Amino acid sequence: MSDLQTQSLTIRTPEGIVFPLLLASPITRFLALFIDTAAVQVVVSTLGLLTPLLLPLGVDFTFAMFTIASFVINIAYAMVLEWAWRGQTIGKRVLGMRVMDENGFHLTPYQIIIRNLLRFADMLPLYYMLGGIFCLVSPKSQRLGDIAANTVVIRMPKFKEPDLDKIMEDKFNSLAEYPHIAARLRQRASQETAGVALTALMRRDELNPQARLELFHAIAEHLKEIVTFPQEAVEGLSDEQYVRNSVDILYRS
Repeated sequence: MSDLQTQSLTIRTPEGIVFPLLLASPITRFLALFIDTAAVQVVVSTLGLLTPLLLPLGVDFTFAMFTIASFVINIAYAMVLEWAWRGQTIGKRVLGMRVMDENGFHLTPYQIIIRNLLRFADMLPLYYMLGGIFCLVSPKSQRLGDIAANTVVIRMPKFKEPDLDKIMEDKFNSLAEYPHIAARLRQRASQETAGVALTALMRRDELNPQARLELFHAIAEHLKEIVTFPQEAVEGLSDEQYVRNSVDILYRS
């Protein structure tokens, strides 16, 4: 799959909202791998500077300890960072990518372990040749480790810091007139729901009219299931206005 082509993965969130995600191309993934390899080499080289301290214990012992430590670092690097940074390593973070479950769920420790242990199979017969071939022919740009762990690597477009004043357009928020219900919305809405609603508002002009209506209808219906505002508070509001007012409550109130 050429880097000029855009692959996307459509997922359905636990809230029932359908959202497309951009898949990272094999070329971008290779660049991230290059950065990660360099980072690992820096750590291993630094460790090598300490090996003279072990020489009094014997050359063979020092060599064995260095080899074992290097192996552990190579294995642990991606596992630890992908768990601590929710699917990212240094290379993925620099290039705006993230590993995630192919169904849109959070990564589990099992998935992280499996995809990284199988990295050695992906490296065969030369530097990630087998993994690269699988990425090229797989519909979801998955290497062997991804296929076994049911994971994908997605691209995360960079957004400017959201200007909420511009998004809200300084319009009257009828939902804010009911602070006790608004507080309940803030308590019950998950971070994922709030993030999806905010992202939809930020990217609304990129959608065609029909997709825009369907997306905001799905988000608004889910928000209405979380809490129910009085009829007079929602009367006359479109789905997009309801989502905008809800985001105003979730992020600014």
